[in-house]
Amino acid sequence: MKIAVIGSGNVGGALALGWAKAGHQVAFGVRNPGEFKGSRLESHPNLNSASIAEAVSNSEVVVLAAVPQAVHDIVKAMGDVSQKIIIDTMNSVRVKPDPYSNTTEALTKLTNCQNIVKCFNTTGAENMANPTYQGRGIDMFYAGDSDRAKQVAETLAKDLGFEAVYNFGGSDKFNLLEQFALSWINLAMMQGYGRNIAFKVVKR
Repeated sequence: MKIAVIGSGNVGGALALGWAKAGHQVAFGVRNPGEFKGSRLESHPNLNSASIAEAVSNSEVVVLAAVPQAVHDIVKAMGDVSQKIIIDTMNSVRVKPDPYSNTTEALTKLTNCQNIVKCFNTTGAENMANPTYQGRGIDMFYAGDSDRAKQVAETLAKDLGFEAVYNFGGSDKFNLLEQFALSWINLAMMQGYGRNIAFKVVKR
């Protein structure tokens, strides 16, 4: 797939490099490609950087891994995304994209894209880079109304090494999925278990 990743921090960088290694063509969408400070992330031949509009235009899938307060500006910079699949990895734990309660709701309202899914928001960047624990992949979770977007997110999760992807439900579960993310944050940071922890669904 051709993937645009908007946000080159820890999460965006881990996702982009993982997908590049899996054979996808990945472009970081940045405001000023000539001054891109994350150029160290372009160490793989399947990785490059471009303006946000160019990266989005040349992609099939757009992955947002920025800060919530940037959503309004990013939407303006992306241009036409009506035929794209948007994957939202962001969490509105501390800051919300006013007047919306979460970033995925904001993207749904602000764009004309019908294929939006919230995914890759429930664990840390370390687990994006290496989702293997004791020889098995950990699990990923998503929510949204688009079956097409969910299918793509599941494929991309498994390409990174996640073992299973679980459906949290439709767009009414965006906030619940963010609360699930907050549970990981609480255990990892506030309760002191560290960032090398992960969720795994087990069945009897």
